[in-house]
Formats: sequence, structure tokens, C-alpha cells
Amino acid sequence: MEKVVITGMGVMSPLGNDVDTFWSRLIRGESGISHINTFDIAKHKTKIGGIVRDFDAEGHFGRKEARRMDRFSQFALAAAEQALADSGLSLEDMDRERLGVYVGSGIGGLQTLLEQAALLRDRGPDRVSPSLVPMMIANMAAAMISIKFGALGPTLSPVTACSIGNTAIGEAFRLIRYGGADVIIAGGAEAAITDISLASFGNATALSTRNDEPVRASRPFDAGRDGFVMGEGAGIVIVESLSHALRRNARIYAEVIGYGASSDAYHMVATHPEGIGAYQAMKSALLEADIRPEEVDVISAHATSTEVGDKSETIAIKKLFGEDAYRIPVTANKSMTGHMLGAAGGVEAIALVKSLNEGIIPPTINQEEKDPVCDLDYVPNKARSANLQIGMSNSFGFGGHNAVIVLRTYKGPGSVSLSQFPTS
Repeated sequence: MEKVVITGMGVMSPLGNDVDTFWSRLIRGESGISHINTFDIAKHKTKIGGIVRDFDAEGHFGRKEARRMDRFSQFALAAAEQALADSGLSLEDMDRERLGVYVGSGIGGLQTLLEQAALLRDRGPDRVSPSLVPMMIANMAAAMISIKFGALGPTLSPVTACSIGNTAIGEAFRLIRYGGADVIIAGGAEAAITDISLASFGNATALSTRNDEPVRASRPFDAGRDGFVMGEGAGIVIVESLSHALRRNARIYAEVIGYGASSDAYHMVATHPEGIGAYQAMKSALLEADIRPEEVDVISAHATSTEVGDKSETIAIKKLFGEDAYRIPVTANKSMTGHMLGAAGGVEAIALVKSLNEGIIPPTINQEEKDPVCDLDYVPNKARSANLQIGMSNSFGFGGHNAVIVLRTYKGPGSVSLSQFPTS
């Protein structure tokens, strides 16, 4: 079986639209949550979100190409461009039939659907765009990446709600491991901060209503948490066989060594209160990685800042890791990005890769009041230096979908050294 590595990364996020900016703000503990100003929020219960700022799609892609894509596809393609450039891959020199795309979205082109529905209502069927369906369907991000780069290999758009990024990376890992491809562009994208989604999540009392304190609103594991904050963006990585990476003398960021998936089989939106599915996915990932629980050095939690979700994940971690659960640092990126839904897993995988490379664990900000049930080491409020070799990243989604990946530092030819990164 092939060993599988990560050789390129790209990010669009509320903390910045490139990996370096995103990472530097993440380890400084900065929040990307702000007041929503992209539509009228006057009647909404929640008025805050993690919005991607300073991205001019028409300036980036050109007016014609930008207008053919919903915002989620724009994010995905922009992040994929970054990741491919970062990887140093020469597409002209590789077998395009061995290049695939595994990129999904939980909701797809919701804004496009809303805009076209308004046209239908106000101006009639003749005004509806013939591009409505291809712009809104959730596989279009993967399709646009495939078209842009001539990727002729397997193209897949997993729809596993908020676990999409990990599902995409994990399935890419397995395909490459068993020889089905050389390179997969993998991750997730989302642009669902819209009038109707904010209303729906708000009416479900799932969102934080700390509207006067946006940067303090997302507070995973804190006793004062009152719901998640919607975010948007994309996280894309280049997943590659080690043999292919070595043949081209690629820079290698990390090795993918395990993937676990499961279902809660419990509820449409609520996580299992005892974390059964989360436990099973984490256990499966460790089994495939062929490592013991005590070998894990850091856990990137799903941790959305909901009452039940954060408790159940903590319970699952304690069940799997036993007393080591209190030793292993657990970090929650969503305290700063908000919940990026289908983009979350890809973005958090990139943060984990950076942690392993630099030996820095991002903080979980807004830790002010301890929850007696959530009593692990959540790296409160300040980043921490640590000797890191193996990290686990958790992603869970509506419907009970769970996906977990395990990454390890890579020490062979092409490995990234700490000296290649700034020490800030």
C-alpha cells in the first residue's frame, strides 16, 4: 500500500484568504467573527457571522467566470488554486487521469437559489437563469476545479454535512493508499450565510445571540456558550502518494495515517448525548493508523460551541483516551472562525498540519467559565508551544455523520522543518 502525504494547502476564511494570514491570526487568538453587513439583519435574532472579507471574485477570476459560479464554488476554486501553487505540481508533467478532485459542500449554492427564486416570484419564469441548477448543485465546486485544471481522475463531492472536509480527505487517502490515484485535490467549501439560513438556524435556537460582543460569541466548551456562529470559506489540501511526491522532489507537510467514519444513527440534528458515533470514528481512525491512543499529541475538536455537542465530544474523548484525555491538549478553531459548515474540516486539517510543523497549538479563545462536564485541557485563550508528532482532527455533521483523520509529521526526504516558518 502507498503512503499518503499532504503537499499543498489553500484557505479562504474569516481569518484571511491565504494560509499564512489565517495561521498567524489563529495562533494569536484573533476572532474573525463580526456583524453581518451583506444583507438586512434587522429582524434576525442573530446578527453576527464569520464572513470572508476582502475577496473580489470578479477581480480574481474575471467578470464572466465569476458570474458562472456561486460564492461557495468561488471559494473552493480560489483555495484550490492556492493549494496547487503551494504544492509545486506541474500539471503538464503528470498523468491527468491519475489526478482527482474530492471537494464537497453541505448546502451548495443557496444564495443563487434565493436570488433566482426572487426573480421567479417578482418577474416570472422567463427571467430565471438557465444556469441556476448548475450553479447551485453541491458538486459544482469539485466540477469547476476539475474543469479548471483538467483533472480527469475520480471526482467526488461528499455530502456529509459539517464533516465533509474530513470525509473528502479521508476518502482521498484511501483511494491513493490502494493505488487508485496519484494526487487528489481534497476539502470542502461553504457560503451559506444567507437570509434564510440565518433565520432557520436562529429559529432552531442553534445560534449564539451575543450580538453586542461578536468576538466573544463563539466559545466552545465554556459554560457560558449559547450556540454556534455561522462561518463561510474553503479549505483545500493536495493529498498525494508519497512515491509520486518523492519522484518530483515535493515539499511534504505531513503524512495522513488514519481515517475513521461512523454514524450516530440517532437524530436529524442532535449529536448522540453519549458521543457514541464520535467515539467510534476516533477509534476507527486510530486503528487504521495503527497507533495507540496515548501516542496522540493533540486533538483538533469539532467543538461548535453548542451545549450538547461540546459535552458529547468531551465524553467521547474521555471514553477513548481514558486518563490520557486529561493530558492531551484539545483545541477548537471554531472559537475564532465560527462554524464554517462544509468548509470546516478542510480548514481545520490545514491548521493541524501547521501545528505539527511548527510545534504550536492554537488556543481555544473565550474560555472564561469552566463547565464541570467539559473539563479537559482546551488550551485556553493563549497558543502553546509543544513537541507534536501525531494529531487527530474531528468533524461531525447533521444526520449523525462523523469523520476523523489522523496526521503525523513526516521526517523523510522533502519534509518541512521548523526553520522554514516564522517564529511569531
